[in-house]
Amino acid sequence: MNGKNLSSKPLSRKTLFFYGLADMPIQMAAIPVAAFIPNYYGQDLGLSIAAVGTIWLLTRLFDAVSDPLIGWLSDRTNTRWGRRRVWMVAAVPVMMLAIYKLFMPLAPVTELYLLCWLVALWTGWTMLFIPYYAWAAELSDEYNERTRITGWRAWIGMAANVVSKVVPVAAIFFFGFGGTEETLLLIGIMTLILLPLSVGLTVFNVPEGTNYKPTAIPLLPGLRLMMKNSPFKRLVLAFFVNQLGSAISTALVVFYIRNVLGEAQSSIVMLLVYYGFNLLGIPFWIWFSSKIGKHRAWCIGLSFFSCFQMCYLALGAGDFYYMLPITACTGFLGGSFWVIPNSMKADVIDVDRLETGEDRAAWYFAVWSFTTKLALSIGPWLALTLLAFVGFEPGSIESSAEGLSGLKLLFVLGPTTGFLLAAAITWGYPLDEKEHSRLRAKLQEAGR
Repeated sequence: MNGKNLSSKPLSRKTLFFYGLADMPIQMAAIPVAAFIPNYYGQDLGLSIAAVGTIWLLTRLFDAVSDPLIGWLSDRTNTRWGRRRVWMVAAVPVMMLAIYKLFMPLAPVTELYLLCWLVALWTGWTMLFIPYYAWAAELSDEYNERTRITGWRAWIGMAANVVSKVVPVAAIFFFGFGGTEETLLLIGIMTLILLPLSVGLTVFNVPEGTNYKPTAIPLLPGLRLMMKNSPFKRLVLAFFVNQLGSAISTALVVFYIRNVLGEAQSSIVMLLVYYGFNLLGIPFWIWFSSKIGKHRAWCIGLSFFSCFQMCYLALGAGDFYYMLPITACTGFLGGSFWVIPNSMKADVIDVDRLETGEDRAAWYFAVWSFTTKLALSIGPWLALTLLAFVGFEPGSIESSAEGLSGLKLLFVLGPTTGFLLAAAITWGYPLDEKEHSRLRAKLQEAGR
């Protein structure tokens, strides 16, 4: 799609709603995979936590090839239905099978079982995520409208995430049906039902442009051109560090609640509070970023999140409900993570479009996807490896005081360090609203 076909007018709420639906299963499954799967396989199914962390890291070696390849292929796809929707539809059965196998395993399981089905999950995830998120960059070329698009998508996805937490919480309080295994079962069933429905509604109700210029640049030269895009390199580095901090927190939160706070069943309650306040925060961050600029708003969210994260150091056994007000604050601040970086990502693709004259959005989203999954693998690997190193033994009543202290410090300082470093990297980001307006003028002059 060339510059003349990108919409400069606000999209209708109907289009935004149907576009956002496909994010629902992505967000519904993402947190259980990051927070509950490592804990379930390491603490309940008997795999060592070091092995689980290593498996998470090994699956990224596969993504180093699959993510750029699928992004490149998506940009080169040319069908009567467009180039994004066909990949999304093809991803559905792959993801459904992998979710079924990972969320509802039949014991006993092995390290090989976990490795194979994680690879299958990430393959389907890539086939869905990259074309879908690249599509957002092609819906509008306007600076703040892109934040509106990603905001709608994030809010709808987060709403599904929150609903998926409400059901297990209700099961605990009303039926006494709770715990890690039960939570995975309930969320797995909901995701399997929602995945084909939401993706189907998106691809059948959101028009995809067909008047685009497919990339003719070979894969490796194209990646070298991408590395000359300075705003993109700065943004992707900041996002990687942000995601690394989040991944460490997510990998350890269930261990922290079950072992430091001594609350065996209610981890899902904390996640419900966190993502519920994420949901409340998203509209604020859309508005706030339009007033002070996207990168400044992101930096503020990162910095204040770090301050509240430090409060978890004061908690101990029996303090679960004291955790929830802190979680509400971090959840509201964390809403900035869902909206702002993805909107900034669409802006840096315009730099490439001016340079190359081609529409290579999926390539950029492939690198973004790989960066996300790399962080989501290094984070758990680093967290679980260090957790084993400090002597923490999951499920053991004989875990040393040093092990529990190490768990608490990792849970608090890991995310805090990542978020503050991401804010420092982002603060001087060059592509603000004024600079993007100048970039759009150059694209229009060049007919791109």
